[in-house]
Amino acid sequence: MVETTVVYEGGLHTVATHGPSGSSITTDAPKDNQGKGEAFSPTDLVGAALGACTLTLIGIVAERRGIDIKGATLRVVKEMAAKPERRIAALRMELTMPPGIPVELRSVFVAAAEGCPVKQSLRSDIEMPLHINW
Repeated sequence: MVETTVVYEGGLHTVATHGPSGSSITTDAPKDNQGKGEAFSPTDLVGAALGACTLTLIGIVAERRGIDIKGATLRVVKEMAAKPERRIAALRMELTMPPGIPVELRSVFVAAAEGCPVKQSLRSDIEMPLHINW
């Protein structure tokens, strides 16, 4: 169990503090929803969580196999829907892996990405395609 404390700072800003480490993240409402866009929005954090989770799982697989993927980059593009309710409609991911990944291991990395607990926790009607540049 992990505890996070979120404090409303006013002006549509919050500060979320991670209990175990004490590190914090500031959020702001996005410009298209009454905010100033001065920090991650809460839905931006969902996209960031998906990207970080995906790379972490791929990193676990890579480390187990002695493969260095330092520098791998995952770009997440969040798309919002307005109707019937405001929600995340898509989290489109583009992963660029460093050169030298053996072709025979690519499916192992894809399976790791698909097993990301964040992805498995999100609504099934959110589009989450993953394009990988090998």
